[in-house]
Amino acid sequence: MLTFLKLDAEWSARLRIAERPGWLRNLAAFLAHSGDSWFWMIGLAILFVVGSYPWKLWAFKMGISIVILAALVMAIKFTVRRRRPEGEWGALYRKTDPHSFPSGHAARALMLAVLAVGIGPGWLAGIMIVWAPLVALARVAMGLHYLSDILAGGIIGLAAGGLLAQALR
Repeated sequence: MLTFLKLDAEWSARLRIAERPGWLRNLAAFLAHSGDSWFWMIGLAILFVVGSYPWKLWAFKMGISIVILAALVMAIKFTVRRRRPEGEWGALYRKTDPHSFPSGHAARALMLAVLAVGIGPGWLAGIMIVWAPLVALARVAMGLHYLSDILAGGIIGLAAGGLLAQALR
């Protein structure tokens, strides 16, 4: 197990660009933030208030799904208690949630992508399929997660998205 964790840390460090200035770092920082739950909940609340009935319903379903997934991910995080990689970027994440396994952002992004495919319009599904893995990788690039964190989060998100898509139809 120690060998796996060591390899995981080494491979994750190779993808890290948080300390390197430039456009790629800026893009990774933007993508890493774009999966924030507060960002999604505010956007969904606005959509619920101003949208037509089908969009209100969709926003409600997505909001409930985010809350359910967050509870599951936090339960796992507080059971496993794996510390985040050392770093300066993402101080708010490091203070409010010091645990990295599994990645809540990866889980949320993949779940939302699956839900967009299952119960959303096709154009949104296409965007989300591209966006979700970029969010997950950006979390490693910015030094907030190890590769195994986003892999586990992605698997949880895919499974949750599949189950919730069936339940919410």
